[in-house]
Amino acid sequence: MLASLGKEPFDDPDWIFEIKWDGYRAIAELGKELKLYSRNGVSFIKKYIPIVDALQEQQHEMILDGEIVAYNEDHLPDFQTLQHFGEQHNVPLVYHVFDLLYLNGHDIKSLTNIERKELLKEALVESDFIKYCDHVDGKGVDFFKAAKENNLEGMIAKRASAPYSEGHRSGDWLKIKHHNTEEVIIAGFTEPRGSRKKFGALILGRYKNDTLIYAGHTGTGFDEKSLTEVAQKLKPLIRKSSPFDVTPKTNMPATWVQPKLVCNIKYTELTNEHIFRHPVFMGLRIDKSPKEVTVPKNEKAMASKPTKTQNVKTAPKKSKSSKKQNQRKIKDAC
Repeated sequence: MLASLGKEPFDDPDWIFEIKWDGYRAIAELGKELKLYSRNGVSFIKKYIPIVDALQEQQHEMILDGEIVAYNEDHLPDFQTLQHFGEQHNVPLVYHVFDLLYLNGHDIKSLTNIERKELLKEALVESDFIKYCDHVDGKGVDFFKAAKENNLEGMIAKRASAPYSEGHRSGDWLKIKHHNTEEVIIAGFTEPRGSRKKFGALILGRYKNDTLIYAGHTGTGFDEKSLTEVAQKLKPLIRKSSPFDVTPKTNMPATWVQPKLVCNIKYTELTNEHIFRHPVFMGLRIDKSPKEVTVPKNEKAMASKPTKTQNVKTAPKKSKSSKKQNQRKIKDAC
């Protein structure tokens, strides 16, 4: 089940509110054969061994829906930290489970959200690597405020009475963001300048009415490892012509690629033309299909027109005491 874009936090006794995690959505099938995979079918079995081992300890035959999250040094869910999990196995890793689709021979997707969560809470065996994702009832405004104070990604609002609509982007689930993050498709890259190797910037796009439209370009957020990784994945996708119906102008010669790779970005503003300003590369998304990366119907522009580049202030470093406070707040929230 997929969430639509929500406009702003709200209070409603008929809704529940959960943390919007900053990780990989994952389905776990627990039966004769254990499966753990992304929403587009990519297996996580060999990638996240601690979670797989913990799933082996579950006591019921279940299909779980949740999100795999890695925690950074500030004890916050962090997508970039998750990207480097394979290199740093001491990174705290948790599968936050928020839904139950099948239990001991019974398909329960037709039950209400609340009924499924009640069954999930009873059936799930929690551990350091698997956690039940709790929620609050009705009080979305206060919950979103707490999410912002903890510097979390945002929140998910869910209609308490809704069934689980598999593969459907429903208005019964709404994502309400705190951070300006988005998924985009890599449609090409420009030649490098100066000391940069591999490529200069990625050319980004999204689908609108089945047409790929330009969404901006990003040349920041890379280290040597991510530059190399992305370049290697782009090389076999190179094509002669632009994948856009309307080819954007670039400040350096462009190489076009098949629009098959999806990445995460964070950005400062969004223009009326649905172009991201100051996008920063956060990592590749192996869990999403390019066809899922569309311009939401109710997407709201944050800037009326492109303006001159502005300096983006960086957040001050947090003290150790604030890190501990954040850790406690997150634990209380979910």
